[in-house]
Amino acid sequence: MFKIETIEKDRDQLQKAADILARGGLVAIPTETVYGLAANALDPEAAKAIYAAKGRPSDNPLIVHVSAVEEIRPLVTEMPKELFSLAEKFWPGPMTVILPKSRLVPKETSGGLDTVAIRMPSHPVARELIRLAGVPLAAPSANLSGSPSPTCAQHCIDDLDGRVDAIVDGGECEVGVESTVLTLCSHPPKILRPGAVTLEQLSQVLPDVYMDEGVFGQVGDDVKVSSPGMKYRHYSPKARVILVKGDFESFQKFIQVQEGEFGVLCFQGEEKSLPKVCIPYGVNGDPASQAKHLFDALRQVDEDNLKLVYARVSDSEGIGQAVYNRLLRAAAFEQIDLE
Repeated sequence: MFKIETIEKDRDQLQKAADILARGGLVAIPTETVYGLAANALDPEAAKAIYAAKGRPSDNPLIVHVSAVEEIRPLVTEMPKELFSLAEKFWPGPMTVILPKSRLVPKETSGGLDTVAIRMPSHPVARELIRLAGVPLAAPSANLSGSPSPTCAQHCIDDLDGRVDAIVDGGECEVGVESTVLTLCSHPPKILRPGAVTLEQLSQVLPDVYMDEGVFGQVGDDVKVSSPGMKYRHYSPKARVILVKGDFESFQKFIQVQEGEFGVLCFQGEEKSLPKVCIPYGVNGDPASQAKHLFDALRQVDEDNLKLVYARVSDSEGIGQAVYNRLLRAAAFEQIDLE
């Protein structure tokens, strides 16, 4: 474990982690979204090692992380003008852009696709590690495939201890859900995964951008997807999760008539009025706080040995769309609508 307080103070530890990455090793690293399981994106064997460590299906593409826009050019066959407009407004930050890949990016990294997903994280430790390693880093979430994503170093230890070469502790993640994924390989451009950079924000740069139907719908097993998080059950505790959509009064009445043992995912303060084991995730009406605490709450479900949880969901606007998207997949699209 490399504990990083500041880049200047802990540069020696950062260099050791970067050396591991440069040699083809696996290192869990902090980003502003969630912790990533990083490896050299240009090394096919390193990419394979990511899939093996996570137990991740090999057709689920990896996101390539860079520290500067000029690092993108060798990785792609074209850089459309829209990319520069997006980069100026949203990078460094929680936005991933899909572009046609060059031969430099191995198929192991792209999940067999002829496109590559690229982002520039804003976390200073992540960007410094990329710079020190001297290579772009493929870095899906640093968890076992399908389980809730990690938002602190302890989550990485819980899932990947003994499966990776090192873990870099850079503190808790600021955003708490994975990056927005946007493809510029379709016309008009579309969002394949919602995140902290919202549809409304992207529309200011790309007026015709829209949300792919797979964001809030199920994708068939035979469909090849361009973005992580679209096809498989994701972000899930071991417990069965059922979403319940409606106002708090309706939700409270619903919980009161349910039988058997179960827990509840609710918003902060609501646990005082519910008779079951409750795990709050953020504040009602504050989707940014919900995003930051969601994955920790889903992990708490398993720590409490719950077999069934009812999760209260509210309106999905802005980053709330990302929260709803993650909960839908955690629940395998099982939802009750009280409205």
